[in-house]
Amino acid sequence: MRGILPWLAVLAVVLLLSALRLRALATAVSIGWLVWCAWTWFRPTRRTPRP
Repeated sequence: MRGILPWLAVLAVVLLLSALRLRALATAVSIGWLVWCAWTWFRPTRRTPRP
């Protein structure tokens, strides 16, 4: 359940901004969230030095 809370929070923010007719800001939040998720998914793994 903890894994879905950030997604629900972002969805609530986007819906609120859209309802307040701040659709450009809602779009920016959505794209920013998508970029952050893609970065955390595809970022290079840190390689630990081998002993």
